Amino acid sequence: MVFSSIISSPRGTLSPQQALKLANVYLDNACKENDGDITMVLCHDTEISLSQAKKAVKRTEDQYVIEEIAIAYMDLGDLLKSRGHPNEANVSYKKAGKLGVNVQGLGRQRVTGRPNSTTSSSTSPSGAPQALVQAHVTTMDKHKQRRSIATIPSHIFAKNVRPPAIEYKLPGSDERLTNTPQLAYCLYLLKPDRSPDDTLDPAAHNWLNTTKKDVDEQERLKSMATELIKAFKRDELKDAKTVAEVVYLVPVLDKDSFQALLSIFYSGIDPSKLLKVHHLEGLAQSIQSADQGHLNADDLVKILGLLNTRLRDTHQQSSDHMYQLTLAISHVLDAMADTKVTGLDREKLHEPLSTYLKELKESEDPYLVYQAAYAFQALLWVPDDETTWQAAMRHTGKVIQGVSGVVSAMRGLDLNKFIEGLDDIQKGFEGAFKAVKIIKNSYDGVTSLAQSGQGLLETLKEGFSFERKRDWYSALRGADTLIREGELATFKELVCLAPCQLDPAFQWGVCQRLGKIAMNPMWDADTRRGAIEFLGEIYKNDEVWGQHASVKQWILNILMQLATASETGPQYAGALLRELESTGDDRKQAMYRSCQEKGPISYPLKVTQPELASPSLLDHVQNRPDVEGNIRLLRKQRTKARGNVVYIPPQGKTSVQAADDTRFPLMEKIKEFLESDKKVFLLMGDSGAGKSTFNRELEFTLWQSYENRTGRIPLHINLPAIDKPEHDMIAKQLRMADFTESQIREMKNHRKFVLICDGYDESQQTHNLYMSNKLNQEGEWDAQMVISCRTEYLGTDYRDRFQPGDRNHQSDSSLFQEAVITLFSLDQVQDYIRQYVIVHRPLWEVEEYKQALERIPSLKELVRNPFLMTLSLEVLPRMVDPGQRLSEARVTRVGLYDHFVAQWLERGKKRLREKDLNIQAKAAFESLSDEGFTQHGMEFMKKLAVSIYKEQDGHPIVRYSRAKGEQSWKSEFFSRDKEKRLLREACPLTRNGNQHRFIHRSLLEYALARAIFDPQDVERVSVPETVMRRRGSSSSTLSFEVKNVEKRQPEQGPDLDSPLVWRSFVNDHSLLRLLEERVQQEPVFKSQLLDYIEHSKKDKKWRQAAANAITILVRSGEQFNGTDLKGIQIPGADLSYGVFDSAQLQNADLRKVNLRGVWLRQADLRGAQMTGVQFGELPYLKVDSTRSCAYSPDGSSIAVGLDDGSISVYSTSNWERTLTLERHIDVVKRVVFSPTGDKIASASADKTIRLWDVETGSQLQVLKIHASEVCGLAYSPHGNMIASGAVDKTVRLWDVVAGGCRKVLSGHTGIVYGVAYSPSGDRVASCSDDHMIRLWDVETGECIRTPLDHSAAVRDVTYSPHGDQVASASQDSAVRLWNVETGSCLHILRGHTRDVLSVVYSPKGDQVVSGSMDTTVRFWDVETGSCRHTLTGHSGSVFSVSYSPKGDKVVTGSPDYTLRLWDTSAGSSRLVSNGHSAAVRSIKCSPKGDLIVSGSADNTIRLWDVKTGACRTLSGPTGTVYCVAFSPKGDWIASGSDNYYESVLLWKVDSGECQHILSSHAGRVNSVAFSPSGDTVASASEDETVKLWDVATGACRQTLRGHTQGVLSVVYAPDGKQIATGSMDRTIRLWDADTGECCKKLGLSGYVREVVYLPEGDQLISVCDDSTIRLWDVQTEKRGRIIGYTGWTAAYSANVKLLASVSSDKTVLWDASSGECRAVVGNFPDTIDCISWSTSSDPNYLVTGCKDGSVLKWQVLKEDQYRVQLQWSASNGSLAVRGASIQGACGLTSLNKQLLLQRGAIGEPEHLLRETSEKPTTMASVVSKLKETSEDIAESSSSSPLQQTWKASVAELTTTIAHKAATGRVASMVIFCCLVLFLKIIAK
Repeated sequence: MVFSSIISSPRGTLSPQQALKLANVYLDNACKENDGDITMVLCHDTEISLSQAKKAVKRTEDQYVIEEIAIAYMDLGDLLKSRGHPNEANVSYKKAGKLGVNVQGLGRQRVTGRPNSTTSSSTSPSGAPQALVQAHVTTMDKHKQRRSIATIPSHIFAKNVRPPAIEYKLPGSDERLTNTPQLAYCLYLLKPDRSPDDTLDPAAHNWLNTTKKDVDEQERLKSMATELIKAFKRDELKDAKTVAEVVYLVPVLDKDSFQALLSIFYSGIDPSKLLKVHHLEGLAQSIQSADQGHLNADDLVKILGLLNTRLRDTHQQSSDHMYQLTLAISHVLDAMADTKVTGLDREKLHEPLSTYLKELKESEDPYLVYQAAYAFQALLWVPDDETTWQAAMRHTGKVIQGVSGVVSAMRGLDLNKFIEGLDDIQKGFEGAFKAVKIIKNSYDGVTSLAQSGQGLLETLKEGFSFERKRDWYSALRGADTLIREGELATFKELVCLAPCQLDPAFQWGVCQRLGKIAMNPMWDADTRRGAIEFLGEIYKNDEVWGQHASVKQWILNILMQLATASETGPQYAGALLRELESTGDDRKQAMYRSCQEKGPISYPLKVTQPELASPSLLDHVQNRPDVEGNIRLLRKQRTKARGNVVYIPPQGKTSVQAADDTRFPLMEKIKEFLESDKKVFLLMGDSGAGKSTFNRELEFTLWQSYENRTGRIPLHINLPAIDKPEHDMIAKQLRMADFTESQIREMKNHRKFVLICDGYDESQQTHNLYMSNKLNQEGEWDAQMVISCRTEYLGTDYRDRFQPGDRNHQSDSSLFQEAVITLFSLDQVQDYIRQYVIVHRPLWEVEEYKQALERIPSLKELVRNPFLMTLSLEVLPRMVDPGQRLSEARVTRVGLYDHFVAQWLERGKKRLREKDLNIQAKAAFESLSDEGFTQHGMEFMKKLAVSIYKEQDGHPIVRYSRAKGEQSWKSEFFSRDKEKRLLREACPLTRNGNQHRFIHRSLLEYALARAIFDPQDVERVSVPETVMRRRGSSSSTLSFEVKNVEKRQPEQGPDLDSPLVWRSFVNDHSLLRLLEERVQQEPVFKSQLLDYIEHSKKDKKWRQAAANAITILVRSGEQFNGTDLKGIQIPGADLSYGVFDSAQLQNADLRKVNLRGVWLRQADLRGAQMTGVQFGELPYLKVDSTRSCAYSPDGSSIAVGLDDGSISVYSTSNWERTLTLERHIDVVKRVVFSPTGDKIASASADKTIRLWDVETGSQLQVLKIHASEVCGLAYSPHGNMIASGAVDKTVRLWDVVAGGCRKVLSGHTGIVYGVAYSPSGDRVASCSDDHMIRLWDVETGECIRTPLDHSAAVRDVTYSPHGDQVASASQDSAVRLWNVETGSCLHILRGHTRDVLSVVYSPKGDQVVSGSMDTTVRFWDVETGSCRHTLTGHSGSVFSVSYSPKGDKVVTGSPDYTLRLWDTSAGSSRLVSNGHSAAVRSIKCSPKGDLIVSGSADNTIRLWDVKTGACRTLSGPTGTVYCVAFSPKGDWIASGSDNYYESVLLWKVDSGECQHILSSHAGRVNSVAFSPSGDTVASASEDETVKLWDVATGACRQTLRGHTQGVLSVVYAPDGKQIATGSMDRTIRLWDADTGECCKKLGLSGYVREVVYLPEGDQLISVCDDSTIRLWDVQTEKRGRIIGYTGWTAAYSANVKLLASVSSDKTVLWDASSGECRAVVGNFPDTIDCISWSTSSDPNYLVTGCKDGSVLKWQVLKEDQYRVQLQWSASNGSLAVRGASIQGACGLTSLNKQLLLQRGAIGEPEHLLRETSEKPTTMASVVSKLKETSEDIAESSSSSPLQQTWKASVAELTTTIAHKAATGRVASMVIFCCLVLFLKIIAK
């Protein structure tokens, strides 16, 4: 009645102050009234008004008004008590207390003397009486006064969080929906009664606003939900997945649809049908999730009755069924309590249900017991139809109030009101029922309980009451509401404050809910951890939570389940369990051990999202075909196809040029790509590198983790097996997998893919498959692509074929990623061997394979290729003869294939022999065997390979069916002919349906190579072994000069049917590699190739064969020096890096021949046809000294700023100068074109900036504000602004139109060298001498980025085309790439050896080009930071670089008076060049004579094979390598560098690993030398010291001090007792190796560059920078005699007693004893920096290292005289054409002709080598002749003083002339001879 009065009162509109004022009016009148009845009415009105005031004040939380309301309640209590109503008075007192104010005593004073009004609303709390302020306490403090309150640590559930929820992508109008949860989310957003407090992200908010305006779309979504319910009704199975799907819609259904769904569930639990658990789950969840107003009381009563019946029928049967029934009943009863359902039939429903629930207490399932107790409590809250209940309600009115409070708080729970309701429930039932019997509140008897068979179940049953209403039910319902809303902090407060907090049933329910939170992965990690810690607090804190054994055991059970769950972090629960093991006294620990022994009791704790059916109900509604079944079948087929394979996870690196130490796990990199927004991943690698194997493993891995319906589908596409994959390749692949057209359309529209495209090269593709298939475009396939291709198949500009974008639009490199699959490491090789032996059980064991790897030459390098590894393991046991020394075995690539195929065919033969063949097949087999089965098999493979190349251009897959192929070429191989069928089975072929192919692409190429040349086809005779070479060969079939070589029997002539005749193989790199090896092994094949070349001279039908032949020969290392090639026809051949010095090429057909890096010195090219030849280089322009250049925006012009102050403009069409701009009076530092190209801006050292009109050449403006020379200049992208930087340390922004300075940007503390605008024009970057790069806001002029710094002055800066990066060039020899937004350094590009002066991005942004003071230009990969190319040619610093707009050319400027043009797109078909990328500083031959080591300024050390020129790079820390040395046994290498604190590094030769870094020198290490014993290494440094190091330990043994300047050379005496050093202090010092004392000091007139002991140890050779080579006797201090002259360094050969000295351009061989010059070798590719003789038993070769990075090996031949011949060269492939005759050459473009002339091409050729005459000119002979002349003069003249002076002059000139003559300096020699003759004339 009171509650109804409050609700119906109009006071609801009053403010708290107004309601309080009204209450005080009623109270004052009641105090004055004497009539008792009227007083009670007024008291009731007072109470009503106070209730309204209390309700209203909660919205404002005005504490002062709350205190006034509390005082009024106290006054009302006093009045009621004084009028004889103590019960009512106590209620009023209690309400006052709940407001948290202690007003005892104050109220009594106010009853007798109340004021006439309350405090006005404007009175603040600070103005309240002091006693009232002191009396204030909070509501929660009042609760704590009433009872003991539990506490939980504050960090647990410290705040409310967002409840877990899944948000789905919102569809566009009329767009198909992906799944039912997405539909439910859409309808939820559209609900009109959706809580306005729900926060929406911008996307959802925009979607909602748009959809609200689209009535049709709203109707579509709503009707879809209705149709889905109908589809559910029609579904006969209604399995768990469809039930789970339809339940998603319950919260958003309208009432009619909900009622229809409820009816379906109702019929599903009809007693006449089999009860299904998932139907019960669906019913329970539907009732629990139903919207307000959708549940009718009649429906609930009806459902409850049916559930009651099923419960009775199911009783004593399935525990799971009973649990689900009980759960459903609980939810129904919860709903009935919430909706105030009354009038349940006591006899038919209420009492029977109550009885059955009580009986479930005896169940053996503890979870069922708890759920039954919960359902029983819910039942008690639903009143039956007995009148006694009505009486009970009247008697316990407080219960009514409590129920109302609980129910009204269920939605938007108010904790204070909720606690009040719980208090009322507890208080009301305390008077109506007996006290609750609580389980023993201790652990006493737990052990005895366990011993008697009791445990968790028994203690649980004792704690749950089935007798009366309990407040824990209501408390748990409130807790559920709080958890659902994410109000975990409030939930914690409720648990701690609830009056039932010690009730075991309440604690049980709390623990259950905490367990579900901890298990649910949708909650964040902190929340889940907090739930586990909450459980721990309840377990540990007995003082607060009591000692309920059942609860403690229940907690342990939950924690044990959590600790073993995979969905949550078991570490938290496991750690807590370990902590609890020692918690509490002995009894509690005994209980813990008892629970651990029994293990966890399983119950439904797991929380996961239900899996939906496929096809789903929504699919049916949207008419989607079922695709999931086919996907599952495809998954099964593909995973099964993987089989049991040997798989080693491969490594990758970012590019071919990237160092090996940057390798990464390839699978992890691919997974990162798939998780990113990138779209295409290009996987490159050599043939056999394992690309296909990795692709299959990737597919298998993705299928293993594939998620039904939501995951990306991995689709492996073998590109060669798809017809025209450039169009709709996904659909074609799916059709091959038996998907229907409707399924394909469905997947195209609604599924996502990971495409694994294998064999881009095999399919001979040139299309961009991503673009041609329109991937990820609107309405097209949604896919990421992983695509593999052989590295050699790709050119230099390959990314356009893979990057998203097309040639008409700039491609987006941010969507593209690439990697190169690397060769196996030695560790991977070992792992592969172990796995292979386990899987395949070959003849050899692991150790035998390891021995073969260690001992067989070159095998270790071969098997790093995974496919060759497989071949090797297969054939080695049979390839190596028993007893054969492994070190003598020779294994090559082609040899492995020979043995593998032969072995495969033999196994096939054996398999067929053992097979049960029919009569005809057996006869065919016998026939083949009689004639040679293996030979027949090989012929079959050869013919098939030839047909594949001839008929389908090398496409590896042959499609054959009898219907279509019976009359085609294919029937020869795939018909039913018995012999053909047997051969197919025996050959290494595979079949998939109607598709046939070789098991590996390389086997197809091998078969074709055998068809081109088969060793079995030629009668064998003894031939010398040949060896692979680079530029030349040291084999017995050397070039065209070696005589008397044993050859095989000659054939009649070239084979016209050879594949070489009818197809070009110039770009089939893998095939060419096999043929190269055949040339090196088979002289007959070489002879055949030469025949093709020779025949092409007379008949053009051989020209294709000749082009192939000469390409093969060049690749195999054959050199053509001086060869007669007149008239050969080789159009399209690849002669790159070939050697054709002095070759006769007159009238040769060289059209479209690749001549990149070729040596054509003194070659005769007169009359040759040279249309379309490619040199890979462009000519330079001769200009004055320049420091700046720039391309125009359209690429038609180049502007060059010169040191004389002028600007020249050249046309790029003919490279003629079109314009000269002259006004500057000092060096032009920068030139830039405007964005439109019609203006040029220039900055000069004359302090001005000038603007020029390109059309007229007129000067438009002069900007003069800078106080000093202007260094940096940049046009804004819009062309309206210019930025400049100057020596005055400022950056200025200029208005081009107005001509004024708009802003001055200050901040740099040094010269501003460069400026650059961002592509958007809103930022400017500047770089300075202060080491800093600053980014400025153009609008505000503020520095917006913390300065980015180098370690030295920054000389140039540029923005990337996308504006996300900045590149900077610095005097610290590095280029740095920076992230503009974060300021982080992305890459440090190291490689230049001096200051980097200029840098620019390519137009695509994928490359950076830099120019340096080291005279080189370097191309860098932006993605990887690796150096792609190093270009040499300038002789001065490269001050400027500029890209052409198309990105195909780069122009560079230098003070060397040249402007050089570089073609960025030109490239060779192969990567033969393997020289160093910078100067070779040191080179040495190994003691065994098999290796050469070189150290370079490119920071690498390389080991070269003496015979082949093959090299490997040692990986480790180096820096610039100035010196290298082999140990006496050749097992160690020492190197000296300027990195790592000027250190010495010791390397193991076999592993290539750095073992020691010896760092104590204070300057760079110039020389290193091993002692003869090899246990010590000496190092000489610029710090003036020599240090001796222990090789084994790396410890420094001694330091030799005495030199006063840097030490340049150190060497041990042959006996190891003495050390010699040469220094910049012009002395040689000899030291005692044991004591370190200086024994002798020899003085010279210049720096001592080199000291070398002769083998006997008694003589020493010195090389001095005074150009002399002297021979010293180490026993005396007599000045050594001159035995030769050199410019740089020298090396001595003990075996031939020759001294080789080098100058800048030649090498001279001297006789060490006589001083005679024996030979001079000239025309080196660049300055010679170092030289070394072989020290092995084969003494006749030497090696040289040059400034351009090239390494050359020379053979020294002793015939009538010494002759030096090049054997091989490893270089960077610079073009060499000096002396080549090009008169009459046809088809040369003007650029190519200009290039050749610049490189020294002339009309008449010269001889290459300067060979000595029969009577070599020597120093002695020259001196002799001069003496004769001087003696003649002396005889005819008196010996006067003048004659004495003359004679002295002649003697001095004689020495000089001899030096000039010996070193070939003819011009100087002539001048000096003239001086002698002049003196002679005077003397006469």
